Amino acid sequence: MRLLPRSLFGRLVLLLLSGLILAQLLSAFILLRDRGQALYESLGENLIERTAGIVHLLDSLPPSQRRQLLPLLGGPKLRIRLDRRPLPLPPGEDASPALAERIRQQLAQRLAGEREVRVALRGGLIDRPMIPMHRRMMQGPAMGGPMAYMQGLHAMARLFLIQVKLEDGSWAIFERGVSESSFHWPSRLLVILAVLLISVLLLSLVGVRSIVRPLRDLQRAAEGLGRDIRRPPLPERGPEEVRETARAFNTMQARLQNYLEDRARILAAVSHDLKTPLTRIRLRTDLMDDGELRRKIQQDLDDMEAMVGATLDFMRGTGSGEQSQPLDLPALLESIAEDFRESGARVRLACEPMPPYLGRPLALKRCIVNLVENALRYGGEADIRLQPADHEVTVTICDRGPGIPEQELERVFEPFYRLEASRSQHTGGTGLGLGIARNIARAHGGDLTLRNRPEGGLCARLSLPR
Repeated sequence: MRLLPRSLFGRLVLLLLSGLILAQLLSAFILLRDRGQALYESLGENLIERTAGIVHLLDSLPPSQRRQLLPLLGGPKLRIRLDRRPLPLPPGEDASPALAERIRQQLAQRLAGEREVRVALRGGLIDRPMIPMHRRMMQGPAMGGPMAYMQGLHAMARLFLIQVKLEDGSWAIFERGVSESSFHWPSRLLVILAVLLISVLLLSLVGVRSIVRPLRDLQRAAEGLGRDIRRPPLPERGPEEVRETARAFNTMQARLQNYLEDRARILAAVSHDLKTPLTRIRLRTDLMDDGELRRKIQQDLDDMEAMVGATLDFMRGTGSGEQSQPLDLPALLESIAEDFRESGARVRLACEPMPPYLGRPLALKRCIVNLVENALRYGGEADIRLQPADHEVTVTICDRGPGIPEQELERVFEPFYRLEASRSQHTGGTGLGLGIARNIARAHGGDLTLRNRPEGGLCARLSLPR
C-alpha cells in the first residue's frame, strides 16, 4: 500500500494540506485553551467583586434582615444561603485547586481582616440526581455529594463554591453555576478557521497547479520528441527554473533537428556519389565477353546496390518527413497479407475491430512488411494478429521456424547482424530489416520485441501506443 501519491502534484497538495491542517489544529487548540482560561478568570474576577460586596452588606445587616434580602442578591446562576457551619467537601472533588486557591487569596484580600474563606471548583453535576435540602441534611454527603440537592443546577457544567465566615460566626455560602453553553465550541471561531483553511487550500491548489503544468508539458514534449522531431517548440513559461528547463529542451530539439537534417543531406550526397560509379561498372560489365564472369559481377553489383539502399534507409530512420494521420490499421494489415498471398506465400491474418489509429502509413507498412518477410524467410509462413487495447495496439507476427537463441534476441536488431547459420542454410537479407522495423516502432512511441514460442518458432511483438 503506497501512502504517498505518485504524482508531484499529489505530493505537493498532500504536503500543503497536512501542514495547513496541523497549523489550524494547533491554532484552534491554543485559542480554545486561552479562551477557557480567560473565561474562568473573568468569571472568577466577577464573582470575587460580587461576593465581597455581598459579604460587606450582610455584615452590616442584622440576622433578621439577611434572609429577607438573600433572594434579591442572588440570581438564576447564583444561589446564596446562610448556614451555621460550612459545607464539607469530600477529598479529591476540587476540579482546579490552583485556580480555587488564587480566587480564595484574592477574595481574602478584598475582605481584609482575619476572615476565613473557602473556595472550591466543582464539575460534572449534569447527570447527578437532584436531592432536596432536608433529605441531603439527613443522608449526608454520600448521597450524590453535598451540592446535589440544589434545584436548577442540573443544567450547569461547572460550579464555583465560595464559603465566607461572617463577623457573627455564621457562614455565607455562594454557589455560582456556569452554563454548559459557555464551554461549547465557539461556532464563529470555527467558521473563521474553516474559511481560512479552505481559502488557503484553494490558493495552494492553484499555485501548485501553475507550477506543475509546465513540468507536465515538458513530459509530454519529451514523449512526443521521439515521434516527431519537428514538433512545435515547448512554451517557455512558469517559474524561472521551469523556463530555463524548457529553453534547454527547445535548444536540444533544435540541435537534434539540425543534426538529422545534416545527416540526411550527407546521405543523399553519398547515395548519389555511389550510384554513379555502380552504374558505370554495370555498363562496362555488359561489354564483357565472359558470360559467367559478367553474371557474377552483376550479382555483386546487385548486392551492393541493395546493401547501399538498405543502409541509406536505415540511416534515414523511418521516413521522418511523413506526417501522422488516422489510418485503418486492420485494412492495412489485410492489404499486406493479400499482397503476400498473391505471390504464393502462406500468410494468415486475425484482426479485431478498432477505431482509426494515428500513425505514418508508409512507415508502418514497411515495418510490418519487414517482419512478415523475415517470418516467411526463416519459417515458411506467417501468422499476423492485431489486438487493440485501451492504451496500446499490439501486432504480432509469428512463424514456425527454428527460432533464435535467447542470448541473441537483442543482438539481431544490430545493423548487419545475421544468424544465417542457425536460421537458414542460405544467405538471407542484409541484416537491417529488424533494425529498421524497430526504428519505425520507436518513432511511433512504441517498441518491437522478439520471443521464442514454446511450440517452436519466433514471434515479433509490435506495440504501438494510442
